[in-house]
Amino acid sequence: MSLLPNSVAYMAQVLRHEAEERETFHKFFECWLAEQSQHLEQLVSASKERDQLENDRTKEEFDGRVLRPIFHRVVQHYEHYYEAKARWAKHDVLTMFNPSWTSTLEDAFLWIGGWRPSMAFHLLYSKSGQQFEAQISELIRGLSTSDLGDLSPSQLRQVDELQRKTIREEKEISEKQAKLQETIADSSMVELSTVASELTRGEASLERGEIDDGRVEATLAPKEEGLVEVLERADEQRMKTLRETLNILTPLQGVHFLIAAAELHLRVHEWGKKRDARHHQAGRDGHEQ
Repeated sequence: MSLLPNSVAYMAQVLRHEAEERETFHKFFECWLAEQSQHLEQLVSASKERDQLENDRTKEEFDGRVLRPIFHRVVQHYEHYYEAKARWAKHDVLTMFNPSWTSTLEDAFLWIGGWRPSMAFHLLYSKSGQQFEAQISELIRGLSTSDLGDLSPSQLRQVDELQRKTIREEKEISEKQAKLQETIADSSMVELSTVASELTRGEASLERGEIDDGRVEATLAPKEEGLVEVLERADEQRMKTLRETLNILTPLQGVHFLIAAAELHLRVHEWGKKRDARHHQAGRDGHEQ
């Protein structure tokens, strides 16, 4: 088993040396993912330990001593990820829209460089239904299971309101991205591409100017700045949705939600990487035949 450095320490080291290449964030992501896996085990262990407690007073004491610290540590881990991502995006935003650290399976479901915020509600409802079915006999007898299958009418109402608000905000960001994407065909880009093509064919005079990398970069710069802004808004929406969803839930329900989120993320990443490896090997075998 390879030992990966702490993601916080790794990020600090990278920034000190001003190494902002694609592979440095790839390495950071691997560190962060390993930590997420560790946090998942801690969450599951704490949840199981709490289930063994018999009286409410002991459970309340356990929540304050064990559950809440783990809960806050996991949320801070997500915050750290988006802080690091924002730093790297300022140096190479295009990499964040075409990440080398995710699988093609994950890429197919990305929304502006990450998970779609409204997906949190589908996850919540799916896990809630799963836990409700598993504990239905207890719920029928009027016993509280305290997990996501035991959401109150008030909580469901709040989740519904948050989902509607999140979808509206998602739409605003998507529209901003669409307008930005259209600028790839604005007058500055069309003029530049026309001159460059004429020069390539030998049809343009030097009076129209040479197309060097500096001129290309200057034309693309405001578009990349726009991408940074859109990505920041999308990531802020992701983190905002996570926080507000957790605020509706009890600490124990929040732990169950964080477990479901980590399990889904880690397993989809794992399955995607395995599929990519199989397809890559199949392609190599085909060329060798």
